[in-house]
Amino acid sequence: MPKINRYVDIDTVEREAKKDYIDRHSAFVHCPSEAKKGQKFAVTVKVGDQYPHPDDFDHYIASVSLFNGETLLAKADFTAGMLGNEKSQAEVTFNIIPTGSKLNLVAHAYCTKHGIWESDPVVVNVAE
Repeated sequence: MPKINRYVDIDTVEREAKKDYIDRHSAFVHCPSEAKKGQKFAVTVKVGDQYPHPDDFDHYIASVSLFNGETLLAKADFTAGMLGNEKSQAEVTFNIIPTGSKLNLVAHAYCTKHGIWESDPVVVNVAE
């Protein structure tokens, strides 16, 4: 099983190069804190917050996956050059339909050079 890297608050990191490395690979989940059961719910996953990631043929974000707990909800695959071969943040919006009473959303970003990076969990309450 591949190693899963997790985000570390870059404010606690002293070296700029390490801040860049951690941030540009980490997935960040953006969505409202409440959803309605049975209705479309938009969840945006952005890779990198303050630092852009390379988009080279041998070093790019190849996929972004969204999980509810251990259940895979959605996945987007990318190819090198998707971002015009410029440093940028890969971003995708998934529209899901909640069925339970709560979502525990976690995203994974896969870098072709530095492996899998997991977001912090985001809890969403689901109303009837």
